[in-house]
Amino acid sequence: MKITSTFILLLLSILGASAMQSNTPSTDVETQKVYLSGTSKDDMVDWEFFCSDGMNSGKWSTIGVPSCWELQGFGNYNYGKDDFDVRKNEYGLYKHQFNVSKDWKQKEVKIVFEGVMTDAEVKINGKLAGAIHQGAFYEFKYNITKLLKYGEKNLLEVKVYKASSNMSINHAERQADFWIFGGIYRPVYLQAFPKENIERVAIDAKADGSLEADIFTTSKKAQSLRISLLDINHNKLQDLPATSITKENGKWNFVSKAKDIKSWNPESPQLYFLNIELLGKKGEVLHKTMERIGFRTVEVREADGIYVNGQRIKFKGVNRHSFYPSSGRTTSKALSIEHAKMMKDMNMNAVRMSHYPPDTHFLNAADSLGLFVIDEVCTWHSPHLDTRVGEKIVKETVVRDVNHPSILLWANGNETGWNTELDDDYAKWDIQKREVIHPWNIFNKTNTMHYPSYHIFAYDTYAKDKIYFPTEFLHGLYDGGHGAGLEDYWKQMWNMPLSAGGFLWDFADEAVVRTDKNGILDTDGNHAADGIVGPYAEKEASYFSIKEIWSPVHIEDRFIKPDFNGMFRVQNRYHYTNLADIKMVAQWVQFDGPKGTDKLKILSEATVQLPSLEPESTGTFKVDLPENWQTSDALYLTATDPSGLEIFTWSYPVQTPKVTNNRNINRSEKGTITTHIDAGNITVIASGIQYTFSEKTSLLQEVKKEGKVIPFNNGPLIFDHRDKIESLKVNELKDQVEIVTVFEASDKSPSWASHKEYSSDVIKWTVHSNGLLDLHVEIKGKKIVEGFKGITFSFPESEVAGMKWLGDGPYRVWRNRMKGTKLKVWENDYNNTVTGESGFVYPEFKGFFSSLYWVQVKSKNNTAFTVYCNSENTFLRMLTPQQPKEDPNHRVSVDFPEGDISFVKNIPAIGTKFQTGDKMGPQGNSENYFGNDDEPISIDLTFEF
Repeated sequence: MKITSTFILLLLSILGASAMQSNTPSTDVETQKVYLSGTSKDDMVDWEFFCSDGMNSGKWSTIGVPSCWELQGFGNYNYGKDDFDVRKNEYGLYKHQFNVSKDWKQKEVKIVFEGVMTDAEVKINGKLAGAIHQGAFYEFKYNITKLLKYGEKNLLEVKVYKASSNMSINHAERQADFWIFGGIYRPVYLQAFPKENIERVAIDAKADGSLEADIFTTSKKAQSLRISLLDINHNKLQDLPATSITKENGKWNFVSKAKDIKSWNPESPQLYFLNIELLGKKGEVLHKTMERIGFRTVEVREADGIYVNGQRIKFKGVNRHSFYPSSGRTTSKALSIEHAKMMKDMNMNAVRMSHYPPDTHFLNAADSLGLFVIDEVCTWHSPHLDTRVGEKIVKETVVRDVNHPSILLWANGNETGWNTELDDDYAKWDIQKREVIHPWNIFNKTNTMHYPSYHIFAYDTYAKDKIYFPTEFLHGLYDGGHGAGLEDYWKQMWNMPLSAGGFLWDFADEAVVRTDKNGILDTDGNHAADGIVGPYAEKEASYFSIKEIWSPVHIEDRFIKPDFNGMFRVQNRYHYTNLADIKMVAQWVQFDGPKGTDKLKILSEATVQLPSLEPESTGTFKVDLPENWQTSDALYLTATDPSGLEIFTWSYPVQTPKVTNNRNINRSEKGTITTHIDAGNITVIASGIQYTFSEKTSLLQEVKKEGKVIPFNNGPLIFDHRDKIESLKVNELKDQVEIVTVFEASDKSPSWASHKEYSSDVIKWTVHSNGLLDLHVEIKGKKIVEGFKGITFSFPESEVAGMKWLGDGPYRVWRNRMKGTKLKVWENDYNNTVTGESGFVYPEFKGFFSSLYWVQVKSKNNTAFTVYCNSENTFLRMLTPQQPKEDPNHRVSVDFPEGDISFVKNIPAIGTKFQTGDKMGPQGNSENYFGNDDEPISIDLTFEF
């Protein structure tokens, strides 16, 4: 039967607004919800439980629900790459008693399971609730009205099979590249509806206020609808009169237009509630429900781009698993909010649900905090889901998630896992008719190829007219990928017209707590050690690199020199926000020395007026120069968004290291100094400090202070140095002793040059009478450098307790991950973290650190010392990081030079799981182009023991 809009509109006008006000208590017409389980990993309810195999199996006990049973000490752990045929594939039996109110006897009652791994057989009071459900990541429900005992105890029994009887589901979910768990891992609850009720609602709310809703009901008493728009606090804003309304085959189609609405976008995620009331013949309310919505319009314009509200967008995205180390796939609303906030803090605007629909509370967080979402059904490589079960899974996904404004696209599986017979099924259930993509494939209007090397950006293939956005790129592994290489990639992505950005792999390390192995954290080797953050959301270095590179306030690189005029060039990389809405503060600061604190002194602070720039526009802004600006050590620029969140703080050195260090080095004190040359050693004693140098090489052999050996020695060794010593002289001067080593002159000119130029490397020590030790090293320059240019010393790692330094930090850097640091005084304790594998203490202590001014090396045996680096653009190498155990292709295991503590002018890049640095762009190349320079490379250090 079809009822026309004319008839219903006439009926509504006859009834009148006053007639449609119901005296029915609101609780009688609203859906009631009662949890049988807890709501999250932090709020479980004990049910009776029996596990068939593995830990604590073969006996009845209790288990918290929701949970993955392995994390509760039952069954067997499996990773998706484990041999499926030899797995135990245990099952679990659950029992739970619950009461149902007598008041519900006149209602329709459903039991809802938000997620069960993997096949679930449900019984109520010994009777099957319905067909066995298959598929681990999908919400399902049964109408159990006729199976319940009202006013009495009822028995719920669930048999859960870890593996499915459908082999295509096992290929899709149980043999994928992630941890495999079993159990009722998402909440279970009852819903009580009025007998005459709305089954579900699908809404399409456009950016111009246009609204269409499909309201599904089988009610025979329903005669009309009343729909109104509420604000996020449930305050009524306006009634929505229908411009068209039809009813056919159990579905009402309602069309209207809201006035004066604000559209949803990730920079201003405006949300509303749509209040929907199903009305009877006399205008009485039969059932009322509310759906949270956002008004926005999504278009995928062929050979052009992805548009949201008429604005072409670029995804700054990441892939995310639903995961927590101590609870597996069982998460919480608080965790979803935490993860979404971290993504926003990294200046991301998008997230791909990999490789399955997430908890609804994560989508709610994406809606409210502002993230574009790609929602995905779980299929993995080939063979794909069979059509029968696939049709059910697509329906369950879309029906649950259709009204989230954050969702822009549907992904029909992952990496050849798609069943193409399902591509048109999404539109059956999606009123918005969102586009469907095949992640890593050329499909329809898009190309989402995974893990491209840098030369993808030639983009000159037969698919060059496709919108390109890799749904996975720069695959993290240990400390590689993510922020490493992103600056090079993003320069291309931002400027390439058909690029729609991309999604990094992935958000967090999936290191699971092994209840069968004394609680260790296990990433299954190199399979799950691929996060930007650690398993408990510990921030790794890439977190901050991404935050700077993806900053929507893009400041062109700038160096402050004496003639600095305060001008900066800036581009607005927001999609919806004018740059004038961003606040910026400039601080001119000074730093304490090694004997001071890590607190900084603010010499001047002022607000910076950013220009009015529309998205993607470029302009300039000016920082006022206070009278004393040249006495500061650095300039900080901090940008905050309209909600008050920090976008990023950029730091710009004002003083050279030499000028800053001169404030901290006391050269005025004098003392006694003596020199003794004997048995191949040069011994200089100054103010109680004894230095011993090799008479043959001038290398430092030993340092003693007050009779105690400080084991800093065997340097400076010049890297890749083969020149012979031409001369070594000891000059005893007033208040100081010099030891000067000159190497044989060698050719520094290119091989093709007809005119040859020769120069000598030099090492010069100067011991001052107050005990200070200066070192000046000159190294021949070279146009193209492979390997390292710099010097190194030995210091036993076993002696190191930590370090305090002035320089960029607090994280180490690679050549292709220089962004995200801040110049200030930092202090890190020693750790032996292997990123993503062990320790999980961040920042990692060992590695390369940029823009060194000074470092105080803390020791375990009171042998601390300070090194002042008086040369610009020098990296500190602090010890050698332990290599990860499973990097068979040596892409993320970086070879360090000899020695322990080094001072270098260039550092290596790091790769990804699938690429070496050389495949990742200019910053990843193993060659360094220094250029031709008449002057040698010089390194000037002052040691204070």
